[in-house]
Amino acid sequence: MTKKQEYTDDYPDKTLYLPGPTEVREDVIDAMAQPMFGHRMDRMTDLYTTIVEDTKEFLDTEQDVIVLTASGTEFWEATTLNLVDEKMLVPTSGAFSERQANVADRLGKTVDRIEYDWGEAVKPDDIRDALEADDYDAVGVVMNETSTGVRNPVEEIGDLLGEYPDTYFVVDAISCLGGDYIDIEAHNIDAIFTSTQKAFAMPPGLAVCTVSEAAYERELASESSSWYGGFQRCLDYYDRKGQTHSTPAIPVMLAYRTQMKHMLDEGHHERDQRHQEMAEYTRDWAREHFGLFPEEGYESQTVTCVENTRGIDVADTVEQVNEQYDMVFSSGYGDLSEESFRIGHMGEHDVESIEALTDAIEDVAGL
Repeated sequence: MTKKQEYTDDYPDKTLYLPGPTEVREDVIDAMAQPMFGHRMDRMTDLYTTIVEDTKEFLDTEQDVIVLTASGTEFWEATTLNLVDEKMLVPTSGAFSERQANVADRLGKTVDRIEYDWGEAVKPDDIRDALEADDYDAVGVVMNETSTGVRNPVEEIGDLLGEYPDTYFVVDAISCLGGDYIDIEAHNIDAIFTSTQKAFAMPPGLAVCTVSEAAYERELASESSSWYGGFQRCLDYYDRKGQTHSTPAIPVMLAYRTQMKHMLDEGHHERDQRHQEMAEYTRDWAREHFGLFPEEGYESQTVTCVENTRGIDVADTVEQVNEQYDMVFSSGYGDLSEESFRIGHMGEHDVESIEALTDAIEDVAGL
């Protein structure tokens, strides 16, 4: 049985280079320390409508936006319940795409998988073959497979799905939205969602999802849907009241407001460019000293999964960088814990801050 480990206030500050959560600006953290107010007050309407409409502006989308107190996992459940009556297609190429398929299984849906080896990317032609062979209510794709550092070609998949208007396109962009630009409407995406602690560089606690008009209408015609994450329930309440249907995490929404203003000031395309530069630096460094785990040409823009070609002790290297430099990065995911390690270059990091980490790794690993 797990025993209590008393939380204290004397932990050293660590710089986070994880696949999430990531570093948060000081003024964003400070924004949470405001007096509490009621979630049915006018002040809440001002706050919630601000973050929703600012998010639409940042993402350059006309789709509806839901900001819900939850982790991104909520929208695995909600999009499946809202859009899938019977059958869903989910290509699996890592831990999180497998988990998306497992969620649909547990919700009683029939799930067909297109299985890839970890490190491989989803191929649009395989999606087409599956759609030609059977009918699906929805296709669910993980845009950024955090476990392997693979960035799947969701734009090409979305373009393909434009030929199948009765099949809805659901994109898990939890570890990349806000750090990897995507034109949502241009690529026929019906729902794309993320968590705030990743490339948005906010504290954990909120999940964000865009919803197409077609997806909203689909849920209206469905015999069942998610209660907490139902599109109609969330969006109709917003239209009537400008608030959330259930009590929200107000302090985190205050942080969201502050950070989204920073994101708007930077601009989505400029933020995308900064993430490209960090990704290119990290990949070049990885190729020089180790190798890259993801399939060539499909590398993530926010998380680099480095293949441990030198056979270093990954767990010890992670620990020593933590102890000596107060920097935290991640070992490989699951069975890849010693075969790889992962560097999160997302949110408010830049090339200079990523270089500080790679210098630390070189020192500890004796490179």
